[in-house]
This record gives sequence, C-alpha cells and structure tokens, in this order.
Amino acid sequence: MSATIYVLCASAICTVLLGRGYVRTRTRLLLWTGVCFFFLCVNSILLVADRLIWSGTDLSLARGVTGLVGLAALVVGLVWEAR
Repeated sequence: MSATIYVLCASAICTVLLGRGYVRTRTRLLLWTGVCFFFLCVNSILLVADRLIWSGTDLSLARGVTGLVGLAALVVGLVWEAR
C-alpha cells in the first residue's frame, strides 16, 4: 500500500513542478509535459480506486482513456515543438 502512495505522490509532484516551470519560463513543451503527467496522475488515481476502493467495478475504460489522452497530449506537444 505504501508503494502505491509513493507513486501517486511522485506523479502529482511532477505535475506541479512541470506546471511551475511552465509558469516561470513559458516553454510550451513544459506545458504539454505537465498536461501529460496530470492525466497519468489521474490514471494512477483511477487504478488505485479500481483495485482498492471499488474492487467490484471496472474502471479500465476510464483508465485507458486518461492514459491515451495524456500520451496524445505529449505527442501533440512534441510534434508542435519540432516545427
């Protein structure tokens, strides 16, 4: 259980640090990476909710969608910055 909390805290801290970095420098790649980490953090929270809190429900579709949105945001940011 403690490992799960550490992973959730690490992804939330990364999201906050990337957001602060974007506000300070206005580098768009930091914004897209922060958005990606935000959705991956939501994905992790849904995983904990799916496995530990509501073990009778299936949140795999919501987890898949949030993971896909996060990675799509990162790909869009990388393509946009490559131009």
